[in-house]
Amino acid sequence: MAQEMNKSRIIGYFVGPAIFFIMLFMSPPEGMTPSAWKVAAITILMAIWWITEALPIPATSLLPIILFPLLGIMPSSAATLPYANHLIYLFMAGFFLAVTMEKWNLHRRVAIYTIRLVGLSPGRMVLGFMLATAFLSMWVSNTATTMMMVPIGLAVIKQSLGFDSADLKACPSTGPEYNFGKCLMLGIAYSASIGGVGTIIGSPPNTVMVGMVEKMFGVQIGFGQWMLFGVPFASIMLFITWVLLVWVIFPVKGLQLGGGSNLLDEEIEKLGPMKREEKYIVAVGLTMAIFWMSRGFLKRADFMTELWPNFSYVHDATIGILGSLLLFLIPTNLKKGEFLLDWKTAVKIPWDVIILFGGGLAIANGFAKTGLAAHIAGQLVLLEGVNIVVFVAAVVGLTILLTETTSNTATATLLIPIMASAAIAMGVHPFATIVSACVAASCAFILPVATPPNAVVYSSGCISLGQMARAGLLLDLTGAVLITVLVVYLLPVLWGIDIMSLPAWAVVPK
Repeated sequence: MAQEMNKSRIIGYFVGPAIFFIMLFMSPPEGMTPSAWKVAAITILMAIWWITEALPIPATSLLPIILFPLLGIMPSSAATLPYANHLIYLFMAGFFLAVTMEKWNLHRRVAIYTIRLVGLSPGRMVLGFMLATAFLSMWVSNTATTMMMVPIGLAVIKQSLGFDSADLKACPSTGPEYNFGKCLMLGIAYSASIGGVGTIIGSPPNTVMVGMVEKMFGVQIGFGQWMLFGVPFASIMLFITWVLLVWVIFPVKGLQLGGGSNLLDEEIEKLGPMKREEKYIVAVGLTMAIFWMSRGFLKRADFMTELWPNFSYVHDATIGILGSLLLFLIPTNLKKGEFLLDWKTAVKIPWDVIILFGGGLAIANGFAKTGLAAHIAGQLVLLEGVNIVVFVAAVVGLTILLTETTSNTATATLLIPIMASAAIAMGVHPFATIVSACVAASCAFILPVATPPNAVVYSSGCISLGQMARAGLLLDLTGAVLITVLVVYLLPVLWGIDIMSLPAWAVVPK
């Protein structure tokens, strides 16, 4: 496997630049500006390097800073601007909150108590793990959540059934005792990805999508607005996934668990009473969440306009960074100079993901500013009249297929500008294709490489590739149907849009 990956990287390392230089020396297609053609060449180079990981993904994401000015597409000041977009600071704030929760073990307390509360029968315990994982993934990195939940899950399996990870992977038995372990591990992986859809900061594709919509069209999707759609989708998909795992794919009916309850009691005892620091974090986190969800309402409220005329200047990033600074400001031991969050902990946030966001927004900026998006829309006029359900389903299917072998963030970055152009060509609301691609990028369940949670669970040694593929294929198909139905029929109701018509703002620069 390692040899194949190495070969893939070598091929990408040489093929990407070769195609890039060939395109630069070719004349642009008729109707496309030279600048747009150069952006297309840069995008293809980045796509190849992202997919093959010839270079580290964040390193590839820095290419627009170099190539946009060198090729005369835009000055350096404009090329670097997307890397300081306010949405990057929103995501950074989410990361700061997450590492603070991890520092004080609050995330572990939330997980243990949720599992205990839901119940201790096999099905209920799987549901408890999935609910805890999904909720934490709305606020904490999907990868970090999975890495925390997997050891707890393994300990429950070991104490309840006496199996270790090797037993689960090697055993072809479909008995309920083995199925329980497989259900639990896959439930953790899948719920981490599903839960991340719930908030803008829950999964990188969400933030990339929101940023690209603003860059291309000047339209903002607020934190609360996204949750109106993201939370219902995540809730329905989570429930369906649980039902399929415990009743259809790996049935656990008739199983009696032994020591799982004792283990959870021991974990609760280790945690002890809720510490003062944890209460502070809950207070800050709830305050951030409340203001994120209510900002849209407050912005329109007459009393807020009178009380605070400049409140319209406040964005989700403002609230997020304010909350982050509170974490740095609230002391835990003033004499020793200790605070809820210190910089030693703060620097542990995934800076590579932040750089990747910047690269994605830079590409979207290039699409919009050079007219590449408009040219693509013009080439897709044949799509006009295609049934919206069929087209959304095709978008979802393509995105899931690509995400199975590529970073979900890279997939969203590559597809969203194209899908926006496709929607305009069809004469339908861009959210029909953009939201579809964004959510589908978090719904790849077949392969370990599809998402970091899949990789973490697979590397635990509990699940074979065949077992993951068997469960993932059914969930991929289920997710594709659910996304299509909810985007076409529920999204217009929740967001108050007409998905069959083109809004006035859906115009890309020529």
